[in-house]
Amino acid sequence: VILYIFNPRIMNKYLFLVALFGMTYMYVQAQTQQPQLNSVLGGYLNVKDALVKSDSKGAAAASAVLLQTITNIDMKAIPAKDHMEFMKLQDKLEYDARHISESTDINHQREHFTNLSANMITLAKHASLSLNALYEDYCPMKKTYWLSGDTAIQNPYYGKTMPHCGKIANTLNPK
Repeated sequence: VILYIFNPRIMNKYLFLVALFGMTYMYVQAQTQQPQLNSVLGGYLNVKDALVKSDSKGAAAASAVLLQTITNIDMKAIPAKDHMEFMKLQDKLEYDARHISESTDINHQREHFTNLSANMITLAKHASLSLNALYEDYCPMKKTYWLSGDTAIQNPYYGKTMPHCGKIANTLNPK
């Protein structure tokens, strides 16, 4: 029996199965530990993407979904530290999401996106929103910031006019 267990071919199969099980377990754990406020971040990024495309109707629709997400967040599911930070900003986030959702005037939407972004950046700096790094981008023309999930500059304040205007001002690593 001992010779059978220490057979290199059989041992390799066992090691492979143990490694596969371990990787699967870690993946499932990571997926179930996604921050509760990730849905708010996702909604915000959808609004940003619509503004980058200069799509006022898309921004209004994405913002309506964001507003619903903010309003219906399960506060009991948020860890205490994140809960307190979210509570401080919830009304402000709802206010700007509502204004963006109720308008198809792209300039008005972008004005409210400035405040929405400032509050989302504050939330991102104090609460867990993502398992990945977030980027605080800066528009020198508007002298304002926004959040992005990647390093490519896609300016929501100028959209199609100047889509690549800006720079990464800060990298926010996951908490």
